[in-house]
Amino acid sequence: MLYNTKISMKILFVILIIFANIGSLFSDEALDAGNKLLKEIDRNLSPESFESLRKIINIEPNGTKKEFVLFAMKKGNDKMVTTFLAPKSEIGRSTLRLDDNMWLYIPNVGKPMRITSLQSVIGGIFNNSDIMQLDYTAEYDVIEMIDDNDEKVLTLKAKRFNVAYDILKMWVNDKYKTPAKIECYTASGMLIKTLHFKEIKDFGNGIIRPSVLETDSPLHKGYKAVMIYANIKARNIDDEVFTLNYMSKIKDLRR
Repeated sequence: MLYNTKISMKILFVILIIFANIGSLFSDEALDAGNKLLKEIDRNLSPESFESLRKIINIEPNGTKKEFVLFAMKKGNDKMVTTFLAPKSEIGRSTLRLDDNMWLYIPNVGKPMRITSLQSVIGGIFNNSDIMQLDYTAEYDVIEMIDDNDEKVLTLKAKRFNVAYDILKMWVNDKYKTPAKIECYTASGMLIKTLHFKEIKDFGNGIIRPSVLETDSPLHKGYKAVMIYANIKARNIDDEVFTLNYMSKIKDLRR
């Protein structure tokens, strides 16, 4: 019978999330404070329009490493482009994200190809959504905020079904108002990966945030990936840059 069925921890997690969501309906002030904090986190992680240079390192269980260097630009909460600067075999490959839509440009193919958020243009644990992360407030609503040993913990629910992770649990660095750790879950409550934000760095012009992002996944035991930010700075960017026709020219925009 249904009542005799053993409830798994995954289902229990989802039930707790649902009750947290229901309970939050009776605490509008807490929800407003949580969503205000999430907006602050977005702006502390990056300006609304910016460029960045970063290295991504994929690490296999045997210690083998593969490194990529990417130049990225973002505008607003729905536009991002990246282009590869290394390794040599990847130079010129570019990606474009417009809201939930993503494309990959490969020089010897010429025509941009559609890709999805859960795929990865570099392999490894970081998927396309991780690499081309938009503002959290663009994709998620806060459904719960609690204090845990002087650390705020936000539970976020995706606004749309096609977001890479249905539920995020975010531990917030109270001093810098940036993430310290994020656990990423499916709608069924399965943990997909954990993101660890490390090494706070002053990038100038008021941008003080983690410079290293590490991830591991129970689905890929022994594999790790690291994203290291070399710089982040505000930049005004023309809308033309975020078009399919411009993907072959993104590498020329690096100053």
